[in-house]
Amino acid sequence: MVVHNLLPALSRPTSTLSLRVRAKDVVADGVVSLVLDHPDGARLPDWTPGAHIDLVLPNGTTRQYSLCGDRWDPYSYRIAVLRERAGRGGSAYVHDRLKPGDPVGVGGPHNHFPLVPADRYLFIAGGIGITPLLPMIHQAELMGIEWHLLYGGRTRESMAFREELAQAHDDRVHLGPQDECGLLDLAAWLCEPLPGTKVYCCGPAPLLAAVEEACAHWPEHSLRTEPFTAADRSEPVRRTPFKVELRRTGRTVTVTSEVSVLHAVRRAGAEVLSSCEQGTCGTCLVPVLEGTPDHRDAVLAGHERAAGDCMLPCVSRSHSDRLVLDL
Repeated sequence: MVVHNLLPALSRPTSTLSLRVRAKDVVADGVVSLVLDHPDGARLPDWTPGAHIDLVLPNGTTRQYSLCGDRWDPYSYRIAVLRERAGRGGSAYVHDRLKPGDPVGVGGPHNHFPLVPADRYLFIAGGIGITPLLPMIHQAELMGIEWHLLYGGRTRESMAFREELAQAHDDRVHLGPQDECGLLDLAAWLCEPLPGTKVYCCGPAPLLAAVEEACAHWPEHSLRTEPFTAADRSEPVRRTPFKVELRRTGRTVTVTSEVSVLHAVRRAGAEVLSSCEQGTCGTCLVPVLEGTPDHRDAVLAGHERAAGDCMLPCVSRSHSDRLVLDL
């Protein structure tokens, strides 16, 4: 059974830290790493493996990136950015314009993909999906827990941090460049469930779908995934307008079919940080006090949807005539 990103908390700050780019390096074809720190050398907020930050670029663009550095270094964050050829311009700005010394805003860290206790781990990465798994591998190493990594990519040169991984853990890292080896041999690794094993997978949708299918016969909650993009969504439950009350501000807005809940509440003055606006990053998560959300994201797990006490307003809508949000 699949468990998607479990959320440890419903509330999040909307404020951002003002950090700077300390270093920028090319780590693979089409991938650069950024090291961020505080201009005054101040300590940064702690984080746990699987966490991401919201990077607010100087042009006002906000994007979400997994932290992939040393979580025990309290003075810097490391992220890696893939140039998205069909993206909306955020990755292009990072690659072409952002340089060491430039200021950036950082929201978070947030963690919707936490590493849970296990007897052993199998990590499966596709392309830039290696980033949230790097701190998990480090954590497993520190705890002396058995682990293996399957890491696929288009070419060897496109696979970020491959040398860093191979040099430190050559016997447990299994690289699979597609142009050399074809697709990852998931069947060989997932054919038989291993007691006490958690499988963590991050990568493009076809990889996640293949891993989910291969793990269908594994025990419940064995697989945890983090998607890059939202799955195809069905039509909303309702096409008619509904009301959204902002409890803290006392304002009420009408949400029509032409506008998202996120944009509607922002027009009413609510400050809600967002990043992907596709229901995949969880940045805009807000608590729901009353009403029944129509969940249309790729973040919340089944029991979180059933609880109905939070929603991602960038894509989700409403079953009921009225929602009350803690905004």
